Amino acid sequence: MNRRIGQIGVVLVLAAAGCGRGDETVPAPATEVAAPVPTTTAMPAHMTDLLPGMPPPLSATDIYAANRTLSPAVADHRRLVYVPNSKGGSVTVIDQDTFAVIDTYSSGGEEPQHVVPSYDMQTLYATNDLPIGGGSLIPIDPRTGKSGNAFPVRDPYNMYYTPDGKFAIVVAEADKSLDFYDPVSWQKLHALAVPDCAGVDHMDFTADGRFAVASCEFAGRMAVFDVAQRTLVKMIDLPGGRGGMPQDVKLSPDGHVFYVADMMADGVYTIDAHTFENTGIIPTGKGAHGLYITRDSTQMLITNRDEGSISVWDFATSKLVRKWEIPGGGSPDMGNISADGTVFWVSGRRHNEVYAVDIAKWELLARIPVGAGPHGLTVWPQPGRYSTGHTGVMR
Repeated sequence: MNRRIGQIGVVLVLAAAGCGRGDETVPAPATEVAAPVPTTTAMPAHMTDLLPGMPPPLSATDIYAANRTLSPAVADHRRLVYVPNSKGGSVTVIDQDTFAVIDTYSSGGEEPQHVVPSYDMQTLYATNDLPIGGGSLIPIDPRTGKSGNAFPVRDPYNMYYTPDGKFAIVVAEADKSLDFYDPVSWQKLHALAVPDCAGVDHMDFTADGRFAVASCEFAGRMAVFDVAQRTLVKMIDLPGGRGGMPQDVKLSPDGHVFYVADMMADGVYTIDAHTFENTGIIPTGKGAHGLYITRDSTQMLITNRDEGSISVWDFATSKLVRKWEIPGGGSPDMGNISADGTVFWVSGRRHNEVYAVDIAKWELLARIPVGAGPHGLTVWPQPGRYSTGHTGVMR
């Protein structure tokens, strides 16, 4: 990576390795990854009856097996980070190699919350959430990093894509609705009301793509819905009750467990991905918020926003193996990992900055000032065959 640190107008903070607590060592992510090879092993039951039209998993044990190499479809895309500033009404664009802010564009008076890659990875969308009578999407060309003209879409707090690519799911938080759009014409085709899911927020899909689990941020619950039928099938009450604040949701590589970060529980709940029952909690730190699978699918990063730390969960040992504190403090919120798996980019929600963290050496590489309230930033390009949305969840 070409890091001309002394030549850019950002505040850089270099921290010595070993700033984290604990003596256990996290293996360094590989800087080169092998191309995905379809498995010759028989698929387990939960990966066989797929949502029609969904690309089959490449591995019987890892739904993220395709996330090792960049697709030719993104070969000409620029290596940039897109930061929606929800309180500043803008999107900041950062060069991954220099850490320099190279562009900023306005959201037109609305509140950009997330930058979401399209299913086919050819367009990025800034979701402008203005629930009182409005809302829009700003298309971004990943080849140039430039934005196009915003077009109206009602209340898009967040956005996902069904694993078959048939629908874009607009998470209309204020409306308590999951709205299914044609991802080309942007005509709304269906609406799934979730009246008991106040603050519908983040979601992820089962390994077969047939169900999704969504967090209800202001209700302390989770909603399970059938993707093809677009029907609500179950509500999951979390142990924290209505005082909980579930946030990000991520399926384990083997497809057996959903992990749910909860800011009020200061940890991550586990939910059985087959029965949709809560099975426990992993204490991680104050304000547990975002969940990110490492490029080799062996570990998961957890941002603890209220204490300025990042925890690391190891799937093989089912243990937390590290907690790393941002030098000088911070408020890590949402982000993603670089294509080569070495740098974790994450927004500092309450500090109006972005952190670039070397997760091989666990060093803070950069602290980059951006607009007010940076939220769901996207690092692009990402490896994978298709995007299920959010800040670049790839499969």
